[in-house]
Amino acid sequence: MRLLGKKILLGITGGIAAYKSCELLRLLQKEGAEVRVAMTPSATSFVGPLTFAALSGYPVFLQSGMLDSKPFQHIDYPRWADLLLVIPCSANSLARMAGGFADEPVSLCFMAGTSAKWIAPAMNSAMYLSFAVQKNIATLRDAGAIILDAPAGELACGEVGPGRCPEPLSVIEMLKNAEEPSSTLPSNGKKVLITGGRTEESMDPVRYLSNRSSGKTAVALASAFCSAGYSVTMVQGPMEAKVPEGIAVIPVKSACEMHEAVMRELPGVDAVVHCAAVADYRPKTTAAEKIKDSRSLLSLELVPNPNILRDSVAAKKKGQVIVGFALETEHAEEHAKEKLEKSGADLLVLNTPVAENSGFGFDSVAYTLVTSSHPGTSVSHNTKVALAKEVVDFVNARLGVQTRA
Repeated sequence: MRLLGKKILLGITGGIAAYKSCELLRLLQKEGAEVRVAMTPSATSFVGPLTFAALSGYPVFLQSGMLDSKPFQHIDYPRWADLLLVIPCSANSLARMAGGFADEPVSLCFMAGTSAKWIAPAMNSAMYLSFAVQKNIATLRDAGAIILDAPAGELACGEVGPGRCPEPLSVIEMLKNAEEPSSTLPSNGKKVLITGGRTEESMDPVRYLSNRSSGKTAVALASAFCSAGYSVTMVQGPMEAKVPEGIAVIPVKSACEMHEAVMRELPGVDAVVHCAAVADYRPKTTAAEKIKDSRSLLSLELVPNPNILRDSVAAKKKGQVIVGFALETEHAEEHAKEKLEKSGADLLVLNTPVAENSGFGFDSVAYTLVTSSHPGTSVSHNTKVALAKEVVDFVNARLGVQTRA
């Protein structure tokens, strides 16, 4: 099964194994899936819903409602999903779903959902092997749900036997090795080019000038555009974040290589998102041999790199949408407006990596969107997934593509 661009609703029920769902959610996101969460009232006693809201970037569907609740939220969330995972699933939740009850968020989503359903029972061995639980498992399996084995091992209660919740990594492998559900993500016929990661400018065979970009924002953008039905190509500089499967990747290292790749691909896409952290300068010459340590002052002459954003705007065709990024640490709004005007981009994403636990290498960032009609004076702190969704919504609006729920 292809997880890239997959919309997954993660149902969490009451059990100590609920903590594993945090890691599962993150692993699903790393594979390029978009994840939302529903929780039974009992599940919130084990892991707080705020944790899942922060990790997923979306409100959690709870018995008490949601911050942006709608009258038909119990229909909206399951109908949004391509796949429902109930992990972990308690004996009580198994019984409710097998019996057709829909009296809390997870069973409501199970009842209202029309997508593929995967369930991972997790409980004490005696409960797992009981007649009632095995009967409910059989009922759900006969109804088309995929029931994951509950492996044997040491349980939270100290006993040893079957009933453990599968490890998140094994769930990911099972999903990737499974056949694609019958409902697949339709294409909207649009193509987007994204630059990601950083550039490296060689000084000699072993040293280079670079920055600390991890590529996480670019990966979030690639996943969000895939979820919206775009065909995605990434011009990828060096980075730590893993590019989800299914993304066409053009690997580069230097700013000049990235410039060449972008200008080559530009005519064939509908939108370009310049997310990569590109070095403004490069050494004028690259030493053929390693520069020796003489303990004396070293002068390094730098020359400017090509401005990829401005050059792509200058060569854009009618109807194309071009998005730029600006990282500023002081007088941020003033510099962002100036960069927007000079570049001619349709949108500039200003991010300021000064907040604690945000920016380089983190999953959240302080940012604002700047356009000619919107000065972007209010910087907000949110996840990079949320940032990506805002960029996709902007591009959709400019291209006339209907934004998916």
